[in-house]
Amino acid sequence: MKSLLIFIVALVAPLTACSVVGEQSDEPDQDGGSGGTVVLVTHESFKLPQRVERQFEDESGYDLQTRAAGDAGTLTTKLVLTKDNPTGDAAFGIDNTFASRAVDEGVFADLDVELPAGAEKYALDGDEADVLAPIDNGNVCVNVDKTWFASHDLQPPTSFEDLTDPAYRGLFVTPSALSSSPGLAFLLATIAKYGDEWPDYWERLMANDTRVVDGWEDAYFGDFTQGSEKGTRPIVLSYDSSPAFTLADDGSSTTSALLDTCFRQVEYAGVLEGAENPEGARALIEFLLSDTVQRELPESMFVFPVVAGVKLPPDWEEHAQQPTSPYTLDPAEIAANREAWLEEWRDIVTR
Repeated sequence: MKSLLIFIVALVAPLTACSVVGEQSDEPDQDGGSGGTVVLVTHESFKLPQRVERQFEDESGYDLQTRAAGDAGTLTTKLVLTKDNPTGDAAFGIDNTFASRAVDEGVFADLDVELPAGAEKYALDGDEADVLAPIDNGNVCVNVDKTWFASHDLQPPTSFEDLTDPAYRGLFVTPSALSSSPGLAFLLATIAKYGDEWPDYWERLMANDTRVVDGWEDAYFGDFTQGSEKGTRPIVLSYDSSPAFTLADDGSSTTSALLDTCFRQVEYAGVLEGAENPEGARALIEFLLSDTVQRELPESMFVFPVVAGVKLPPDWEEHAQQPTSPYTLDPAEIAANREAWLEEWRDIVTR
C-alpha cells in the first residue's frame, strides 16, 4: 500500500506543477537568447528534480524556464497555432501519435544533435528524424490484479481476444480514447492488431461489458481493484511500468502488465522554428539525452530512458518489464486517420 500511495502522489503531482524553474508566463521572454534564457514549452507532466535543472543552468550558463501547455495533444495544437510566433525555444513532449502533424506544419527547425547509443532505435523516419530527438519511451498495456484472480480461482487474461471472452465479462475498465492519451494508445493498439477489422473487435469488447471512463485516474483509482478499495474491476488499461508501484510487503508486485497488448509511446524534443535562442534549445536537448537526465526519468516522469546502459531503479529492474514487440503505427497514418477513427470509435462505445 505504501508503494501505491507513492504511485498516486507521483503521477498526480506533475499534473499540478506550474514551472520547475522560474515563473511561468503566457508571454514570450524578451530576454531569450541574448539574455541567456532558454524557454522549454512542454506538457503538464514534465518534471525533473530541481537539482538536475540547476545542473543544466550551472553547466550551460543558460537560465531555464518551462511553460506547460496541457497534454501531448494540446501541446501539439498550441505549437501549431503559435508556429509563426513561438512561445519558447525548445519543445518536449510531442509523442509518436502527434509527431507528423507538428513536423508537417513546420513547427520545428533542423536539429543537429548526435543521438547517444540506443536512442537511434526510437528515432522517427524521414524528415521527422531531422527535427525531433527521442527522449523517453514507455508502453500503454492492459494490467491485471493478480491477487484478485488468485482469490477467485480464475486465470487472468493474456491477450486482446481474452478481453472479449465471457469469462472476463464486466472485469475490464479503460479510459476513453477521446479524452485520454493512454485511451487513445489502446485504440491505436487494437487498430495495429486488427487492421480494418478493429471496429468488430470493439463491438465484441463492449458487448462483454467493458467500462469506458474519462481518464486514466478514473479507471485506475476508481474502478481498478488494486487502485481503490471500492474498485470492482481487476483488469485496467495502464502502463508497463505500473507493476513497479504496486508492491506487497514481501517485495512482490500485486499486478502485472499483459505484454501482448502494449502500444509504444515515445516522447520527442526539438528546437522551435523561429526560436530566439536556438543554441540554448540545442544545449537543453543534449542535456535531456545525458545520463544525468536519463537516470531520473523513471522516478520523475515514470517513463523509460532511450539511452542504452542507463541503470533503472531496483523496483523497475524487477517488476517493470517492457514488451519485446509492442504495437506501433506510422505517425503519418495516425495523423491522416485519427479523427475518422475516433468518430467511429465513439459511435461504437456510445451505443
